[in-house]
Amino acid sequence: MGNTVVQGKVSFVNHDKKYVMIEYEVNGKKKVINGNIDDKTQKALIAKKLNKKIHLFHIGDTVNFIARLSDRGDKMIADNIQYLYNTALDVLLNKAKTVNRFLGYLKIVDDKYYVKEIDTYLFFPVIFSPWQVKFSEAELNEEVTFSLENMENKEKVIAKLANNKYISEFYTATKLAKSKTPVEATVYKIGPHGIYLNVIGDKIQAKLPAEKDSTIKVGDKINVVIVHIGDSRIIVEK
Repeated sequence: MGNTVVQGKVSFVNHDKKYVMIEYEVNGKKKVINGNIDDKTQKALIAKKLNKKIHLFHIGDTVNFIARLSDRGDKMIADNIQYLYNTALDVLLNKAKTVNRFLGYLKIVDDKYYVKEIDTYLFFPVIFSPWQVKFSEAELNEEVTFSLENMENKEKVIAKLANNKYISEFYTATKLAKSKTPVEATVYKIGPHGIYLNVIGDKIQAKLPAEKDSTIKVGDKINVVIVHIGDSRIIVEK
């Protein structure tokens, strides 16, 4: 097929081995071709300005590619794979505007957690809190309920699980935040941009703004109030 650009749809993604299967048509006949999607391959396309950034491929992605003979000369492969759009993702995002609740399966790819939506097989990165208990092997591939966040940017849509487990210190910090109870925190580091604190043991840590001409040193105790604690950040005030 030379350098002719062909359009097709991703029918299978192997996130571990970094390849996709693409279905396309030639003269009315359906064909299937494989192509590499590893970071090295995608970065080469970014350097050629064919893609803007690395894409997490999903089943249903519409792509452009060039079909060429493999380096070994034994088969045709998809080269220069460019992501265009995914209508299945659009459908999910529209549904999430009214009912943002979905079912999927918990997966781990390259040491990162994802949820595979049960109907579309779309993969979404999972928010993982620094205070969250890591998932066990038994929980992987199990059915979970989740919602979608960051929906204003299709490339950055993430999944938030409905039921997460946290370390005990997180629940303690949450109660202290709700009651606005002062906590005696210990300074463990002082930097040019902040004073770093162990708020509850060394599990819940926070930062205060740096103070000019401060006499505070490592090991000092500071009474603070937790004004906010969420999945990814904690805010304290003196």
